[in-house]
Amino acid sequence: MPAGDPPIGVNAQITDAITQTNVKVLGEAPAIAMGGLYQTIGNSVAMAASNNVYSQHQGNVTYQAASTMGVAKLLSLKLT
Repeated sequence: MPAGDPPIGVNAQITDAITQTNVKVLGEAPAIAMGGLYQTIGNSVAMAASNNVYSQHQGNVTYQAASTMGVAKLLSLKLT
């Protein structure tokens, strides 16, 4: 029996189906990997945007509190 031939008794259609399945899996692997990468990047960008919005909100709360305290201080001054 020459090297590389399937053993006698194995149907050539079976070996062909297995080979095609392996080729399909190997062919899809890069696309699946890129899909996972794109999902990770999308989630990271969304989290960065969310953190930025939260930061701006907290800054505005702080600025409003400082302004309120400044106005309260000005209104409490006794002018003579």
